[in-house]
Amino acid sequence: MSAVSTANAAHYVWGQQCDGWHLLAGDDLSVIEERMPPGTTEVRHRHARSRQFFYVLEGEATLELDGIEHRLGARQGLHVPPGAAHRMRNDSPAELRFLVVSSPRSHGDREVVDG
Repeated sequence: MSAVSTANAAHYVWGQQCDGWHLLAGDDLSVIEERMPPGTTEVRHRHARSRQFFYVLEGEATLELDGIEHRLGARQGLHVPPGAAHRMRNDSPAELRFLVVSSPRSHGDREVVDG
């Protein structure tokens, strides 16, 4: 086993020019670092089984959870329980970096939510 970072983790691009790195990709636990440029947003969605914890590393996030907007700064996080509609936005003029910890992993457990 060796140390993992964004320099050696599996990388993917999502949404509007956003980046993700799989720091841990287990079936029972997933840890992803994500980067969102200013003005980007993800689609509102929910996970039937996956519980998630979003933790801001740098920048300021707007995490909408069941219709309530939560502003999160660096070193702040928020739990998203299974079934809760949510989406992450970067309304700020600076880049946003955060961790998403999911148990079990959220890939394949995503349903887009309207409105």
